Amino acid sequence: MRIIAGYFRGRKILPPASEITRPITDRVKQSLFDILMPRLAGAVVYDCFAGTGSMGLESLSRDASVAVFFEMDRAAQQRLRQNIAALDVEPTSRIVAGDIFRLLSKAADLPPADIIFLDPPYRMVREQPAALQKLAGELAGYLKADGVLVFRHDAADVLSLPPLVCQDQRTYGGMILEFLHHGPAVPSMV
Repeated sequence: MRIIAGYFRGRKILPPASEITRPITDRVKQSLFDILMPRLAGAVVYDCFAGTGSMGLESLSRDASVAVFFEMDRAAQQRLRQNIAALDVEPTSRIVAGDIFRLLSKAADLPPADIIFLDPPYRMVREQPAALQKLAGELAGYLKADGVLVFRHDAADVLSLPPLVCQDQRTYGGMILEFLHHGPAVPSMV
């Protein structure tokens, strides 16, 4: 795994220690960050179900000001800490360790987010849709009025995440990236 562009372009980061975490491919990550690029300068980014922090670290490499990483798995947290230290981004990184379903409502001191990456395990979309919808509702409260939540899931799954609405989506093989916002749907995300 590596950082695609920005300050840390080409720098390697530690991959997941297990098969449970499914990293995003370089091609899809490049496409995603090309879409998000106008929003990244100075952005506050949440990386939910962060794994080893690929999305948040890529954001910091591309000029985001803060990345908040939510991760429950202890092995993934350790890799995440190592990746943050290797890139020397401790001052702009915060790890919220534990179950995001329980922690988010207690994390009142979080800065409002410009971009939220919601990348749960694919099985969770099928097995816990109500919990994900509740989580998305809580995340919407942290998302700035003009912010975007990027929801990555298996192309076979469909799940609305009110109160946010999908304004754009992209399909890459068996994966979908949905771009969700506050308010009514509009023709284009950007």
